[in-house]
Amino acid sequence: MTRADHLTAIVDLDLPGPRISRHVYGHFAEHLGRCIYGGFWVGEDSDVPNVRGIRSDVVDALRALQIPNLRWPGGCFADDYHWRDGIGPRDQRPRMVNSHWGDVVEDNSFGTHEFMDLCELLGADPYVSGNVGSGTVREMSEWIEYLTRADDSPMAALRRENGRDEPWRVPFWGIGNEAWGCGGNLRAEQFASLARQYATYVRDHGDNTVYRIAAGADSDDMHWTEALMRSFDQAGLGQSPAAPFQALSLHYYTMTGSWSAKGSATQFTTDEWYLALARAAHMETLLQRHSTVMDRYDPQRNVGLVVDEWGTWWDVEPGTNPGFLYQQNTLRDALVASTHLDAFHRHADRVVMANIAQTVNVLQAMLLTDPDSGALVLTPTYHVYEMSTGHHDADALAVHLKDVPAVETAGKELPLVSASASTRGDTALVSISHLDAAESRTLVVDLRGREVTAHTARILTADRVDAHNTPDALDRVAPRPHDDAVRPHPRGLEVTLPPASFVTLSLTLA
Repeated sequence: MTRADHLTAIVDLDLPGPRISRHVYGHFAEHLGRCIYGGFWVGEDSDVPNVRGIRSDVVDALRALQIPNLRWPGGCFADDYHWRDGIGPRDQRPRMVNSHWGDVVEDNSFGTHEFMDLCELLGADPYVSGNVGSGTVREMSEWIEYLTRADDSPMAALRRENGRDEPWRVPFWGIGNEAWGCGGNLRAEQFASLARQYATYVRDHGDNTVYRIAAGADSDDMHWTEALMRSFDQAGLGQSPAAPFQALSLHYYTMTGSWSAKGSATQFTTDEWYLALARAAHMETLLQRHSTVMDRYDPQRNVGLVVDEWGTWWDVEPGTNPGFLYQQNTLRDALVASTHLDAFHRHADRVVMANIAQTVNVLQAMLLTDPDSGALVLTPTYHVYEMSTGHHDADALAVHLKDVPAVETAGKELPLVSASASTRGDTALVSISHLDAAESRTLVVDLRGREVTAHTARILTADRVDAHNTPDALDRVAPRPHDDAVRPHPRGLEVTLPPASFVTLSLTLA
């Protein structure tokens, strides 16, 4: 491990950069395990407090995050989902087999109307993933018409028959999901042609303008990104937003093992702690590489990059259905999240949206619902999102880190501090992730260009790196004030960083 006695973060408060879209704080809800059924949806007859079958405490917790958007119904599930099966009277909806996730039969009681009701309760924009893998162009075209058309068209009339008079606003639409895998096992050039075709028929109805997102690459598959970028003709790229689709996606998951043995969520060594954070830091490299490919064809950056699946993927909790992907969420997951968010902030000129996987009870969830006690658990990752709401739609500020110590893991150097900052009006927010598992450090935050008239600080940490929240210990990992660890310094502020901690500094500017 390399050491440094003078650790500094330089922030130019008077040089705002690109806008950090609030949509990089987006979420993902797939028909997978207990994310929908038992997570969001309990049914109107449940003893759990609910609004029209949607769990009330889940809605309240997510509203506190100012959740900007929600992606649904998948994921791999999306390319098996036929939307007409999820409309009409619930007791008359056909059942279906969820072949991807647990091979269970579901009754389609949560469908289009329930999802749109959920989004309205959350105050979140819907991000609908359309079925390219097993669907048709007509099916997708009729779904967007059903959702967003106001007149007496056939699909609008059908929506009214099912109880919704006014159309909904649907700003985001996915053209397939993981078309290189569960979404069809297609080659890049095959899908590029299909994406153009399907996107053409996802029409803007009335004043609803759709931002169409083509299923993009898996991790470091630069060829996939290049094939999609090459599918644009010059006229399409010259428009803002581009046409016929406006963005492409990227998927990347963090684990310490292989796909067959991903590593434990709660039982890990110090070496595995650093390995996980190093693999999370690889997101920065991926954003740089995919952006470079996109820049060759689109230097004006009219095409957005949407990281609509990311997060940790560990082995499931012992005793749970392996197809339900239920895992615990520790302080390590929180720092994986915070370092990802730093990377998204730094690439705000290209990354227009990101969706952590997933929102409730699945993978790196914000919330865990306990089926026995009915308790709602806020995870450490949830708290990172809550502490970061000040970055929503704020202007990015460059943060220059000097003399940052590093640790070597898997043949690479992992810097032990990650940071980002943003400003809005007369405020600024600085986020600092201290990744050292054992040592405290002092960081000088060198604040330039504007006078700071007041500051407050918060911290998320715990007594153990594997600490997590449970129904019996809801606040073992929770934010607390950190003002007593922040001191004036001739160049700004000096802050103590305990081991394995996430700190935010909220600044009032003159």
